[in-house]
Amino acid sequence: MKIKVIIIEDEEPAAERLRKILLQIDPEIEIQKIIVSIKSAVDYLKENVSPDLIFMDIHLADGSSFEIFKQIHVSSPIIFTTAYDEFALNAFKLNSVDYLLKPIKTSDLTSALNKYDEIYGQKKNNSPDYQKLLALIQKEKTEFKKRLLVRYGDLYKMIRIEDAAYFLTENKATYVCTKQNLKYVVDNTLDELEKILEPKEFFRINRQFIISIDSIEKMIAVSKSRVKLTLHPHTTYETIASTDRSSDFKKWLAGE
Repeated sequence: MKIKVIIIEDEEPAAERLRKILLQIDPEIEIQKIIVSIKSAVDYLKENVSPDLIFMDIHLADGSSFEIFKQIHVSSPIIFTTAYDEFALNAFKLNSVDYLLKPIKTSDLTSALNKYDEIYGQKKNNSPDYQKLLALIQKEKTEFKKRLLVRYGDLYKMIRIEDAAYFLTENKATYVCTKQNLKYVVDNTLDELEKILEPKEFFRINRQFIISIDSIEKMIAVSKSRVKLTLHPHTTYETIASTDRSSDFKKWLAGE
């Protein structure tokens, strides 16, 4: 059976690699469209007949591809792809055809296509419930980052999160300061870091700092609600828990 496919992938090399491997596995596969954004995916699916199968990258330039499900009903089976092994694998396995890590291997893609053919080849099943998938993803325990990749000059360095003393913004850039008092630029904003750091270990005390509980050397009450911190390694910036965060900060210190 000739399969009609669309690829939702914003990285051209990854999309081209997937296209080539698909055609190597089955030259009869018809790749109808390569789509690079949430908006263009929603527009295409609204205006065209649903394909037999969708390959969907989880991370797109304009956001998470899960946003597509919030804007339109998707009836096609999906094989999800991503470069990050940080999602609820069981939820994907139960609610999609398959889940592939990039760079995609020919053997894994072949296996996923065989699974698709087994489940949907004779149109025996309806499409998965992607709203249920969204609910399961939200309920799954978040897998927090254990490492960050930073760059300085022409070199890359891996920083273990357990070695981070605090993160700060400075001159519109974000830095990690390690417990060894080494400082590196990171690609993430503090808003992004809040979502990927273990909240039992890290707390955002104000707009400029996310601190590790291990970095606290001294705490001084500067008002009824605000607390001034001395951090290790030392920073020249004033580190005071902002008024709107002080109550949660104290609960965090108490392990609540």
